[in-house]
Amino acid sequence: MRVIAGLHRGRRLLGPRGQAIRPTSDRVKEALFSILGERTTGARVLDLYAGTGSIGIEALSRGAAHVTFVEADREALRLIQSNLQQCGLEQSADVCACQVSQFFRRGTQRSGPYDIVFCDPPYQLTPELIELTKRWDAGWLTGDAVLILEHGRKAEIPSALGPLAQIKRYDYGDTVLTRFHVSPKDAHLP
Repeated sequence: MRVIAGLHRGRRLLGPRGQAIRPTSDRVKEALFSILGERTTGARVLDLYAGTGSIGIEALSRGAAHVTFVEADREALRLIQSNLQQCGLEQSADVCACQVSQFFRRGTQRSGPYDIVFCDPPYQLTPELIELTKRWDAGWLTGDAVLILEHGRKAEIPSALGPLAQIKRYDYGDTVLTRFHVSPKDAHLP
């Protein structure tokens, strides 16, 4: 695993041992940041089911202002911390050691509202995440926020997740990225 572009381009990141953590492939990561384009610059990012932290670190390398990583697995948390240290990005990150459901229940945005939310749950947890996001308060998101959900090809994804409307689906073999945007009627305006 490596950082693909930006300030830390080419930097190798520590990866998982075994199959418990499934990092996003470089091909899908490149596609993700192509979808986001310039939106990453200056963004506040929420990385749910952060795994090794490679997506959030890529966002920071490409100019994101801050990333909040949410992860419960101990090995993954160790990898996120190590990878942030290795890149010197600890000051631009918040690492929340908890289940995504706990993060939502706390009712705190941490470093939000967020411009970009990336969700890469273990594929069997995709339905659980969909239920959680239906209850989101739009105050967690900026008025032009985007959410990207990584999931398996066969997952049933609704046309809306709370204040977010599905915009487009991108297929990469068995992996799919589905893009959602805040619906104008649900936008939280300062």
